[in-house]
Amino acid sequence: MKPHRIRMAHSLLVNYGLYKKMQVYTPYRPEVSEMTTFHADEYVNFLKTITPDNMHEYTRQMTKFNVGEQSDCPVFDGLFEFCQISAGGSFGGARKLNNGSADIAINWAGGLHHAKKSEASGFCYINDIVLAILQLLRVHQRVLYIDIDIHHGDGVEEAFYTTDRVMTVSFHKFGEYFPGTGDVKDMGAGPGKGYSLNFPLKDGIDDESYRNIFRPIMSKVMEVYQPQAVVLQCGCDSLGGDRLGCFNLSIKGHGDCVNFIKSFNLPLLILGGGGYTIRNVARCWTYETGLLLNQELDNDLPQNEYIGYYAPNFNLHITPSNMENMNSPKDLEKYKIQIMEALREIDHAPSVPIGGEVPADIEDDDDSEEEDPDARNSQRQQDRRVEKDGELEESDDEDEGTTNKLKMVVDHSEEGTTGASNGTTTKEETKAPVKTEGEAMEVDDTATAGSGDAPVAEAEV
Repeated sequence: MKPHRIRMAHSLLVNYGLYKKMQVYTPYRPEVSEMTTFHADEYVNFLKTITPDNMHEYTRQMTKFNVGEQSDCPVFDGLFEFCQISAGGSFGGARKLNNGSADIAINWAGGLHHAKKSEASGFCYINDIVLAILQLLRVHQRVLYIDIDIHHGDGVEEAFYTTDRVMTVSFHKFGEYFPGTGDVKDMGAGPGKGYSLNFPLKDGIDDESYRNIFRPIMSKVMEVYQPQAVVLQCGCDSLGGDRLGCFNLSIKGHGDCVNFIKSFNLPLLILGGGGYTIRNVARCWTYETGLLLNQELDNDLPQNEYIGYYAPNFNLHITPSNMENMNSPKDLEKYKIQIMEALREIDHAPSVPIGGEVPADIEDDDDSEEEDPDARNSQRQQDRRVEKDGELEESDDEDEGTTNKLKMVVDHSEEGTTGASNGTTTKEETKAPVKTEGEAMEVDDTATAGSGDAPVAEAEV
């Protein structure tokens, strides 16, 4: 979960030229008051205050909030800034969808689906997904959340367990596996009964089996629930060969889910998530960005500063292993029927009144005040420019030294990326010395461990 995988993905996006088709935005930094639209005040203030130097003064709070050495959520320098950047990308992406300035928004640094109202879990401190959905609910009557991470999206499900304004659908490993929740029988409560759907899976599921459950279930969900906006969490620990995962999806199989949801042409927020073989995380999110932009990518990876990580074949796609698929067709069909029957009990899409004006775009308002009125092309104007197909020859924009002719992505390069904090990367930076996997910090060692059950904490919608 460390930022190095975001740097690697960013580098591939730049060197494939996908940046020319998108718009890049520096992550908006939400304040404590905005994070507490879901999280408890005491918890957020604790995250803002705690540091490795003063953590000995907060022993009781660390136990209470499941943070520290005794948990899978350590204290580190820049913890709250990390939370702001991750949450801000999702928060800002939701605002772009709300005000119509984007049809699709991407925050690969988001998707931290385990965080609870007053508790960290699974290296998730602030639940950027819940905050983004709450933003979307200000404009959209119904929001659909889909989770294809190998771990159950427990924090998001818990937040919206008793409302019908958000439907959560999670496909995940179940049975003696973190976080231990997400049984097919768990379908919501009260007004939210039937609006939380879980498909439990076993080890080794492959592309064909996954496609045969994902497409029919999501088609039925779209037909019955009729969402007005969709949030898709694209955790890559469901790929074959993941250091902590035990599924066997290829990058194309994982991307098929993204492409299928995109085909419904609804406002779409795309988020990252888990993934612990970082070279495959970067590959997968690059491929899926290409799918969202309708761009076919060469299987031969372009030269980039992390090219050594992709040895020995230096290809975009990976070959799944020959591990056994423990999901029998009989079990998959049984769970599919259970979920389909639950959807049939929802006789119509819930309708609720919504009020208020579409929120102003804070990012644009703040940026515009800082622009030089005498500059012919401000940095902000360059960032928003999108290159049309065939508009420029390959060398026409090289001297500008930016990567910012982009279409619809929330930039996460600030989360430890070597690029400048305003979302740009100079030519010198894109030609940095090649790094090999052995030269990097300990970037592959993040593991998730179980944590104690916490009381259900719901978001007010």
